[in-house]
Amino acid sequence: QVQLVESGGGLVQAGGSLRLSCAASGRTVSIYAMGWFRQGPGKEREFVAAINWSGINTIYDDSVEGRFTISRDNAKSTVYLQMNSLKPEDTVVYYCAARSRNWMVTTTQSYDFWGQGTQVTVSS
Repeated sequence: QVQLVESGGGLVQAGGSLRLSCAASGRTVSIYAMGWFRQGPGKEREFVAAINWSGINTIYDDSVEGRFTISRDNAKSTVYLQMNSLKPEDTVVYYCAARSRNWMVTTTQSYDFWGQGTQVTVSS
Protein backbone atom coordinates (compact mmCIF):
# COMPACT_ATOMS: atom_id res chain seq x y z
CA GLN A 1 0.00 0.00 0.00
CA VAL A 2 1.00 3.63 -0.52
CA GLN A 3 0.42 6.55 1.81
CA LEU A 4 0.43 10.16 0.62
CA VAL A 5 0.71 13.07 3.04
CA GLU A 6 0.29 16.66 1.88
CA SER A 7 1.69 19.70 3.63
CA GLY A 8 2.29 23.37 2.94
CA GLY A 9 -1.24 24.68 2.81
CA GLY A 10 -2.30 27.79 4.68
CA LEU A 11 -3.48 31.37 4.41
CA VAL A 12 -1.95 33.78 1.92
CA GLN A 13 -2.90 37.10 0.40
CA ALA A 14 -3.94 37.39 -3.21
CA GLY A 15 -0.88 37.58 -5.43
CA GLY A 16 1.18 35.58 -2.98
CA SER A 17 2.75 32.15 -3.24
CA LEU A 18 2.59 28.79 -1.51
CA ARG A 19 4.44 25.54 -2.07
CA LEU A 20 2.60 22.31 -1.41
CA SER A 21 4.46 19.08 -0.79
CA CYS A 22 3.26 15.51 -0.96
CA ALA A 23 5.41 12.83 0.61
CA ALA A 24 4.84 9.22 -0.38
CA SER A 25 5.63 6.24 1.81
CA GLY A 26 5.02 2.54 1.77
CA ARG A 27 5.20 0.68 -1.52
CA THR A 28 6.49 3.68 -3.48
CA VAL A 29 7.82 1.47 -6.27
CA SER A 30 4.18 1.22 -7.30
CA ILE A 31 4.02 4.94 -8.04
CA TYR A 32 4.59 6.35 -11.49
CA ALA A 33 2.61 9.41 -12.54
CA MET A 34 1.46 11.78 -9.83
CA GLY A 35 -0.98 14.64 -9.78
CA TRP A 36 -2.62 17.41 -7.85
CA PHE A 37 -6.36 17.94 -7.67
CA ARG A 38 -8.53 20.40 -5.77
CA GLN A 39 -12.05 20.45 -4.44
CA GLY A 40 -14.29 23.20 -3.19
CA PRO A 41 -17.34 22.79 -0.92
CA GLY A 42 -20.14 21.01 -2.74
CA LYS A 43 -18.11 20.68 -5.92
CA GLU A 44 -16.46 17.80 -7.72
CA ARG A 45 -12.77 17.23 -7.36
CA GLU A 46 -10.99 18.82 -10.31
CA PHE A 47 -7.65 18.31 -11.97
CA VAL A 48 -4.85 20.81 -11.39
CA ALA A 49 -1.57 19.31 -12.64
CA ALA A 50 0.19 16.02 -13.29
CA ILE A 51 3.76 14.83 -13.79
CA ASN A 52 5.22 11.61 -15.13
CA TRP A 53 7.78 9.47 -13.31
CA SER A 54 10.86 11.14 -14.78
CA GLY A 55 9.52 14.63 -14.16
CA ILE A 56 10.19 15.63 -17.75
CA ASN A 57 6.56 15.75 -18.81
CA THR A 58 3.87 17.81 -17.11
CA ILE A 59 0.32 18.90 -17.86
CA TYR A 60 -1.81 21.62 -16.29
CA ASP A 61 -5.39 22.75 -16.20
CA ASP A 62 -5.89 25.98 -18.11
CA SER A 63 -6.92 27.77 -14.91
CA VAL A 64 -3.44 27.36 -13.38
CA GLU A 65 -1.21 27.24 -16.46
CA GLY A 66 1.61 29.75 -16.08
CA ARG A 67 0.96 30.25 -12.35
CA PHE A 68 1.48 26.76 -10.88
CA THR A 69 4.44 24.43 -11.36
CA ILE A 70 4.48 20.73 -10.52
CA SER A 71 7.77 18.97 -9.85
CA ARG A 72 9.04 15.87 -8.10
CA ASP A 73 12.06 14.49 -6.30
CA ASN A 74 12.02 10.71 -6.64
CA ALA A 75 14.92 10.32 -4.19
CA LYS A 76 12.64 11.83 -1.56
CA SER A 77 9.43 10.26 -2.94
CA THR A 78 7.94 13.73 -2.93
CA VAL A 79 5.95 15.78 -5.41
CA TYR A 80 5.57 19.54 -5.15
CA LEU A 81 3.14 22.17 -6.36
CA GLN A 82 4.56 25.68 -6.49
CA MET A 83 1.64 28.10 -6.62
CA ASN A 84 2.32 31.70 -7.60
CA SER A 85 0.04 34.66 -8.28
CA LEU A 86 -2.65 33.09 -6.13
CA LYS A 87 -6.21 34.25 -6.50
CA PRO A 88 -9.16 34.07 -4.09
CA GLU A 89 -10.76 31.49 -6.38
CA ASP A 90 -7.82 29.17 -5.66
CA THR A 91 -9.21 28.80 -2.15
CA VAL A 92 -10.08 25.11 -1.81
CA VAL A 93 -8.64 21.84 -0.47
CA TYR A 94 -5.77 20.46 -2.53
CA TYR A 95 -5.20 16.71 -2.88
CA CYS A 96 -2.18 14.76 -4.00
CA ALA A 97 -2.72 11.62 -6.05
CA ALA A 98 -0.57 8.84 -7.48
CA ARG A 99 -1.15 6.11 -10.00
CA SER A 100 0.53 2.86 -10.93
CA ARG A 101 0.91 3.81 -14.58
CA ASN A 102 3.13 6.47 -16.16
CA TRP A 103 0.56 8.11 -18.40
CA MET A 104 -0.48 11.49 -17.08
CA VAL A 105 -4.24 11.68 -16.86
CA THR A 106 -6.71 14.24 -15.58
CA THR A 107 -9.53 12.07 -14.24
CA THR A 108 -9.86 11.22 -10.57
CA GLN A 109 -10.86 7.60 -11.23
CA SER A 110 -7.50 6.96 -12.94
CA TYR A 111 -5.53 7.51 -9.75
CA ASP A 112 -4.94 4.69 -7.29
CA PHE A 113 -3.79 6.52 -4.17
CA TRP A 114 -4.87 9.77 -2.51
CA GLY A 115 -3.71 12.02 0.27
CA GLN A 116 -5.95 13.51 2.92
CA GLY A 117 -5.83 17.03 1.48
CA THR A 118 -4.49 20.37 2.61
CA GLN A 119 -6.45 23.62 2.80
CA VAL A 120 -5.33 26.66 0.83
CA THR A 121 -7.00 29.98 1.59
CA VAL A 122 -6.30 33.09 -0.47
CA SER A 123 -7.58 36.35 0.97
CA SER A 124 -8.49 39.29 -1.25
